[in-house]
Amino acid sequence: MRLLRSTDLALRVLMRLAVAGDSTPTTREVAADMRVPYTHAAKVVAELQHLGLLEARRGRGGGLTLTDKGRAESVGAIVRSFEGEGDVVECEGETPCPLVSACRLRGALRRAQEAFYASLDPLTVADVVAAPTGPVLLGISRRPPDRPSDS
Repeated sequence: MRLLRSTDLALRVLMRLAVAGDSTPTTREVAADMRVPYTHAAKVVAELQHLGLLEARRGRGGGLTLTDKGRAESVGAIVRSFEGEGDVVECEGETPCPLVSACRLRGALRRAQEAFYASLDPLTVADVVAAPTGPVLLGISRRPPDRPSDS
């Protein structure tokens, strides 16, 4: 199973904010830290805000902060929110699979998908930023800005 880019980024944004301490990085700063386009980060931040996992304040002194709910949220729940409830494979889409009425694979894939989510359920955002991850995240957020080349 492969996560959507937005799911991956949502987890990384939450992890980044979990180690932010008193700082309140902006969406633009987090996008730069994670080396993703600002527009993609902004969409993910908006969804995380909608889910109540972070707060975003505009203007001077604004920025992003992780909520208590965000720190304690299950990684499995976050992945489910971003990935949706769809099947791993599309059996009844535009071109339905001819095996759909008698297929045993679909059920097996559904169970495997649920086992994947279930293995993430006990982990919280706070858990996944424990050492050694947290110190690495802090190093990423403190790296000097990229300088344009002289050529």
